Amino acid sequence: MSLQFAAGKGIEGLDTRDLFERLGLALAIGLLTGLERGWRERDMGSGKRAAGIRTFALIGLLGGLWGAMTPTLGPVPMAAAGLAFAVAFTFFEWRESAAHNDYSVTTTIAGLTVFALGAFAVLGNRAVAGAAGVAMVALLSARNSLHQFLKRLTWPELRSLVVLLTMTFVLLPILPDMPIDPWNAINPHELWLLVVLIGAVLFAGYVAVRALGEQTGLMIGAAAGAIISSTTVTINTARLAAKASGSEAVLSLAILVAWMVSLIRMSAIAVALNAALFVPLGPPIGASLLVLGLAAAYFYHHAKAKKAATGGLFANPLDLRFVLGFGALLAAVIVATKLLRGAFGDAGVLALAGISGFFDVDPITLSAASLAGTSMMIATAAEAILLAGTANMVTKMAAAIVLGGLRFGWKLALAGVVAIASGALALTAMGTG
Repeated sequence: MSLQFAAGKGIEGLDTRDLFERLGLALAIGLLTGLERGWRERDMGSGKRAAGIRTFALIGLLGGLWGAMTPTLGPVPMAAAGLAFAVAFTFFEWRESAAHNDYSVTTTIAGLTVFALGAFAVLGNRAVAGAAGVAMVALLSARNSLHQFLKRLTWPELRSLVVLLTMTFVLLPILPDMPIDPWNAINPHELWLLVVLIGAVLFAGYVAVRALGEQTGLMIGAAAGAIISSTTVTINTARLAAKASGSEAVLSLAILVAWMVSLIRMSAIAVALNAALFVPLGPPIGASLLVLGLAAAYFYHHAKAKKAATGGLFANPLDLRFVLGFGALLAAVIVATKLLRGAFGDAGVLALAGISGFFDVDPITLSAASLAGTSMMIATAAEAILLAGTANMVTKMAAAIVLGGLRFGWKLALAGVVAIASGALALTAMGTG
């Protein structure tokens, strides 16, 4: 039950149980905040701090009581009470800060927020008030982690985060949600949404690599790096193999892990955009993953070194050139897909998938998944995605042999060929079953 600012409706007209629950929530928000603030300042003696666990609990209750009286008294006394509390609380916090030579204003803001949430718990949505209170306490308790994160944050990472947020919350809402090209293929809003999606996936992979650090081993680094680009992982790991004699098994294992993560990632993106692709993609991708997993088990058994440095293998993917380049490539693939399908039918789409897959699987995956079920049959879209993945696998097998040497790369190439053949057999069995 929500309380209404109805003229003449007094506190005695409210549901008693509802009012008690709301006041209890206001008290709990203050108590929880005071627990966090009191724990952080627990070494200070009694009377040495302006607000602790009891004070914050009373602040929450005070806000709740004023909120309960607002329907009777009106909003002006509530505003005056909030202003008076803000002045008094800020004064005492200022005295404490001056005594300890502390310039932090966090506790002051926390106290004002507890008062506001206490009032909102009575006057507004209880679930929102409770969630806001928990979020505030979580933010307060994360002080050390956030400060450490800020110290480790580099300018390229901050710039990339700003680019991603700008892409999502500034550019996306203002783009027209309709085709603007003569072929009715390019919808700016949908195109940019796909760019934002892949950008978020890539940035999440980069953050995973940074969070894991260089000492967690090549396996974890390769798996996280494959979220960004399994081709990059293959190229850089193959280069390491050419220089690090005796580590071929563990480096081969890292590459196979990256290949498996790449297939999972490609499938997840396609299914996230169009759930109907799960059925045609599942068996061939599953068969390929099984083969690569068996090959990975073989290399794991023969690996002598378990760890290797991952520093320098991965770069921040979200600079402006990457964003614009990927968007342009994706737009070109979408237009080419529509034109080739119109001119040559499904054969044109599959040819484009085979060619573009040598360089990157994401554009054709996003394009085919977004068109599947509308202007393209589900089966055709799945075949295009699988063909792009096959072409990309060939690129990575060639990179392993050329950069790592034949002695290093031939076993990886064999595993890749068998994986491709297994996926093709599974696809054929689906068609004949």
